Amino acid sequence: MTERLTQIAYDDLPSEVRPLADDILKISSAALGGPYNALLRSPEMGRRCFDHLDYLRFKTSVNKRLNEFAILIQARISNAQFEWWAHEKIARKAGLSDEVMLDLQNCTRPRTMQADERLVYDYCVQLSLNHRVPDALWQEAIDQMGEQAVIDLTVLSGTYVMVSMLLNATQVGIPQGGAAPLQVMDPVEIRQRLLA
Repeated sequence: MTERLTQIAYDDLPSEVRPLADDILKISSAALGGPYNALLRSPEMGRRCFDHLDYLRFKTSVNKRLNEFAILIQARISNAQFEWWAHEKIARKAGLSDEVMLDLQNCTRPRTMQADERLVYDYCVQLSLNHRVPDALWQEAIDQMGEQAVIDLTVLSGTYVMVSMLLNATQVGIPQGGAAPLQVMDPVEIRQRLLA
């Protein structure tokens, strides 16, 4: 897979775009790579996306372990290699178990999820693959997480669909030519396996 965009260098950015690049460099594990390389090509949208992502990653009402789990779910659904690579380390640090991540990476419903992880899995998978959440699951999420967290989780899931699309459209690879962490699978197979 050949990346479709050349990597933007900080020194080549117009002066009015450098404040956005500075903010990106404070939090990005891949410097100006990953989705930021594409977003910097549309600086106004890039700024708005960055601020949106900043809330969803660092200020959300959803705890970090569950937030990162939801991001990995979107990465698996979308075959988004860079997204998985970038967030697996963060998820592990936030307390998501290797067993849960390995099952998801292998496109299998994780067998050892905690109760809150099971709820996030069911919610995100239903929303992403069926574009709906059954009434009982919605009510369980509201009862267990509260309205703000359910809204934040919903927006996070949709946002990381967008990030996955951006990464896949521009064919962002793993830094330093690292191995792709996900087996690329057909969307129909992913759907069947994750909804099983």
